[in-house]
Amino acid sequence: MAAKDFFHDVVKHALIKDNWTITNDPLYIRVEAIQMYIDLGAEKLISH
Repeated sequence: MAAKDFFHDVVKHALIKDNWTITNDPLYIRVEAIQMYIDLGAEKLISH
C-alpha cells in the first residue's frame, strides 16, 4: 500500500465538509489476480 500524500487529508476533510460520506480509506479492490488500493472511497446521496 502506498503512503498517503500531502493532499490526502485535505481532500478527505473537504469531502466531509461538503457532506460526502467516506466509505473506505483506502478502498481495496481485487479483480481475479489484480489487487489495487484507491486513495478514498466516498459517496454522496443526491435527491430532489
